[in-house]
Amino acid sequence: MLQSAFEKVIVIGYGKITGEILEYIIEKQQEFGYCAAFIEHEVHPFGITEKICREHQVTFARIENKKELASHFGSISEKTLIVSASNNFLFPKELVEKENLTIINFHNALLPDYPGRNAPSWAIYMGERESGITWHYVNAGIDEGSIIIQKRCEIGPDTKAYELAEQLMKLAYEAFVECFEDVMKARAVTRPQPLDGTRRMYRSYEAPGDGFFEMTQEPESIYRLLRSMDYGKSNIFPPAQTVMDGKKAVILRYRKIFGDLPERKEGFCYLPMGENTFLKLKYANVD
Repeated sequence: MLQSAFEKVIVIGYGKITGEILEYIIEKQQEFGYCAAFIEHEVHPFGITEKICREHQVTFARIENKKELASHFGSISEKTLIVSASNNFLFPKELVEKENLTIINFHNALLPDYPGRNAPSWAIYMGERESGITWHYVNAGIDEGSIIIQKRCEIGPDTKAYELAEQLMKLAYEAFVECFEDVMKARAVTRPQPLDGTRRMYRSYEAPGDGFFEMTQEPESIYRLLRSMDYGKSNIFPPAQTVMDGKKAVILRYRKIFGDLPERKEGFCYLPMGENTFLKLKYANVD
């Protein structure tokens, strides 16, 4: 059995990455001799974590109330590692400072850049050519703790937010596996984030460009906005809006197309993006 600094490991989060990390932690239980548990704070309609816990006889708790969740963590007496994976619960200062609790968090950006929510969207919107993930220790500040590990990936000229998010989830799991043993043995080599007090915090209610563009903007800029808001079937943001022929319109679909300029159809417009390249927009006017 490998030496471990923790008697217990608790995973909190939702989505695919959380399930993968939970399974890995269950797999490593016997090797490190800790007790594994899972907490569901945000109920996911297609969550698999409860099923995973049942199959492996791991403690599962659903605690949606923030005060109850904070109280639950506060009642823990064992030396415990809390793995925050795709989790939006903000740990209060009194929990972060408890000597028996160590918290690590996955963030889907290269901290200190793009702290807060929906980081893939902002990286695309700001025209970044690369993004990445960060696992860091949690302190009293939001996404400010010391960095354990980071991994990078490219952002292509046509990358959509959901595509980047999926790529970052894969990197997050790879990085977690790489650093897990060092974290468990409390020997992870970390580095502090270079914080100067000027970085911008991105909030959950914010959409890139406020979800609006002018038809006079450069087509590439419009395309970047649309890609940054595109999470496929997950409605993270409402449809982007603009003004067409003096009327407010929502964008229903968009696509980059190649060839000659298509014949104009009602409810569609085509913005030139280069030689034989157009941004095709399908829109609907709204009151």
